[in-house]
Amino acid sequence: IFGLDHIVYIFEKHAYRVCFCLVFKIQVTLFHSSTQLLAACYSNWIMLAKSVCLLSRNGVAAATMLQKRVQMKAFSEGKLQVPGSLSVPERHGIDLLREPSLNKGMGMTLQERQVLGVHGLLPPCFVDQQTQVDRCLRHLNDKPTSLEKYIYLCSLQDRNERLFFRLLNDHLEELMPIIYTPTVGLACQKYGVLFRRPRGLFITIHDKGHIYDILKNWPVKNVKAVCFTDGERILGLGDLGCQGMGIPVGKLALYTGCAAINPQYCLPVTLDVGTNNEELRNDPMYIGLRQPRVTGDQYDEFIDEFITACKARYGSSVLMHFEDFGNQHAFRLLTKYLDNTCCFNDDIQGTASVALAGILGSLRITKNKITDHKFVFLGAGEANLGIAELITLKMVKEGISIQEARDRIFMMDSRGLIVKSRTDLTKHKVHFAKDLECLKDLEAVVKLVKPTALIGAAAAPKAFTKKIIEEMSKNNKKPVIFALSNPTSKSECTAEECYKWSKNKAVFASGSPFPRYEADGHVFEPGQGNNAYIFPAVALGVMCCGSIKIPDELFLAAAEKLSSLVSEQDLAVGRVYPRLKDIQECSVLVSCAVIEKAYEMNLATVLPKPPNLESFVRSQLYSTTYRSYVPETYDYPSS
Repeated sequence: IFGLDHIVYIFEKHAYRVCFCLVFKIQVTLFHSSTQLLAACYSNWIMLAKSVCLLSRNGVAAATMLQKRVQMKAFSEGKLQVPGSLSVPERHGIDLLREPSLNKGMGMTLQERQVLGVHGLLPPCFVDQQTQVDRCLRHLNDKPTSLEKYIYLCSLQDRNERLFFRLLNDHLEELMPIIYTPTVGLACQKYGVLFRRPRGLFITIHDKGHIYDILKNWPVKNVKAVCFTDGERILGLGDLGCQGMGIPVGKLALYTGCAAINPQYCLPVTLDVGTNNEELRNDPMYIGLRQPRVTGDQYDEFIDEFITACKARYGSSVLMHFEDFGNQHAFRLLTKYLDNTCCFNDDIQGTASVALAGILGSLRITKNKITDHKFVFLGAGEANLGIAELITLKMVKEGISIQEARDRIFMMDSRGLIVKSRTDLTKHKVHFAKDLECLKDLEAVVKLVKPTALIGAAAAPKAFTKKIIEEMSKNNKKPVIFALSNPTSKSECTAEECYKWSKNKAVFASGSPFPRYEADGHVFEPGQGNNAYIFPAVALGVMCCGSIKIPDELFLAAAEKLSSLVSEQDLAVGRVYPRLKDIQECSVLVSCAVIEKAYEMNLATVLPKPPNLESFVRSQLYSTTYRSYVPETYDYPSS
């Protein structure tokens, strides 16, 4: 399939990455000439001895990984042609109609129905996919509430996967608030009532010691991304225990809806260690373990076994996406696994990246540099601390020291301003502690600090009062005000309040969507700082290039690229993010920036680097268009 020159190139130029490839346990034909190949590539005999030792232990894995990478690259560039047709599904009859990844419903042609044994199981009606989309949209619009629309969309995804994602792609701006925040929060609260069929795996603390066996029960083997939660901090709603499953399901739906990642590559998981929500434990409709949360060593061992089992089942390159973990675990677990696992925490890194992108976009309105800004954060949880750290990284990149950057950032938690005299600070908060009095009131902090930007992610509704926004407007020509808490009911202020109280001066963004606002001849279309601009694109980039880990620099690259995609027309109406209808195109371009940075940092394992990253990424995208199930036929030549 490929010549030795491909492998020689990789061994000669990228020996250190080959060592990483050796950890992959993939079974194929042994590469017999491995020792001779190495001898031809290296003149350094010490390196040769080490490499031969590693290769002798796992020569199969090394050769196979290189072969698979070259095959994928050749196939994506159209150089590798596979003869014959692989379009006919293995399932037939009623089993095919019950498989959402294969079912096309009345979109199946008469010939397909006859060939696959489903003729008569469907009405004698033949429609194209666009007609199906129109019918679904009509059904959806008949639903009176957002929750009923959410239930309908879940049932559609359970029946016909490609049609669901086609509908989502065509109407993403309208459907995003339904499949994710704010509706998904309500869905999680009622998940015990709404549960119909499994969309992921439920693994409990009592399964400790048997997690790998449970992973084997998931029908798809080629999983490339696992989104998992322990349900302790669901949006701004708190501990929802097992019912937090709606979050990883929704997040992975956005992997496909926003970045066209094949949904078959994605696995949602809820790790049920109990819940400290006593009301939930006493609810007869609750579907999880009715016990207080397990903590300490037992919890850590459980998480470690889960991540180890996922690597063993799906390969060391599987992407592990932490979602909605509590503050006491989120930073600690991310720090523990960041350097030895391909993982990220969306609440920390994804939120940070999308917030920074909005800040960088606002600079095009305020006409200054990020190092000219002074930030006040309401809330010092994982979201705001992540934002603060990424802002620091960006300021350092702009040429100031890390301490100078941190001196421009002021943070408040539930106990007041973070100052050095406090003895209750975590190590992440200590970085931003100031030699000031511990003020308890946000308005007093704003008056003292006179910030240029105010960012809230504390789930403290109406915390940005009229007096605070008026104070921000008095001190700045264009105050930057981001109310990032989710869902809408937890937002620090509404878009209308911010524009009205600032006399239309503020640059506003929010975590949940707000409607267009018009007043005094001004038109504003507030941008939503939705993590969906970032985490699907980062996942796409990481999966395409095979990055071995996901440091903050990749999220910084994503933020910088996203901010550059905001049009002048959007900026004119106060939007600091691209429009949601363009998110899939944005995801491709952002993923290319992530891939470029991964190669720059020597993290990528797809080698050699594709000459055209954008073409390479587009070749990997999932298509929502139905494929034909009619087998290819051919004739013998006439005698």
